[in-house]
Amino acid sequence: MAARGKFISLEGGDGAGKSTQARTLAQRLRAKGIEVVLTREPGGSPLAERLRTALLSEQGRALEPSAQAILFAAARADHVTSVIAPALQKGDWVVCDRFVDSTEAYQGSGGASPSMMALLKRVAVGDMEPDVTFLLDLPPKQAIRRAEQRDALDPFEAEALAVHRARRNAFLEIAARDKERCVVVDAKKSPDEVADTIWATVTSRLLPAPAAA
Repeated sequence: MAARGKFISLEGGDGAGKSTQARTLAQRLRAKGIEVVLTREPGGSPLAERLRTALLSEQGRALEPSAQAILFAAARADHVTSVIAPALQKGDWVVCDRFVDSTEAYQGSGGASPSMMALLKRVAVGDMEPDVTFLLDLPPKQAIRRAEQRDALDPFEAEALAVHRARRNAFLEIAARDKERCVVVDAKKSPDEVADTIWATVTSRLLPAPAAA
């Protein structure tokens, strides 16, 4: 039976470069001969992708944070069951652009209760915890500028600066609470520097040490 694969998530506010870094990390792992499933949330499975479309619409943005959290949890449960868990059981690695921390940071800072967040996490993912989570930390003003330059502000990005600050603080609180899993990365640095920081951590924590000569 194959050894369980490794699960890596990338978190952070909009414009921090998560998608770019997820792709770069997957490419580096594949160059090492590792089978990698590169996925994202919300989404990653056919059902979850349909829910993603609804959640990122203006109608989805209009929902109360608790209702949003429920839909995110539904998408995540299907994603875990149909994509993440099978890949890890095969021995493949999973690199995921956002996971459960994003729901806590976004909907939790928006007003969904901590007890509800904990319940939805337990129902949707059980004990499916990333081996390492990289939090790409970027000041909100800079994050918004980056998103505007891409001309890709989705409804969750097009919020007031105070909302972005609350989300950043929520992510940092998660990282402080779970220091063994979470690694905070300065996303103000160049993409190459960020990628090298991530790779150094993956190499030291997750890749087997070279065999002695």
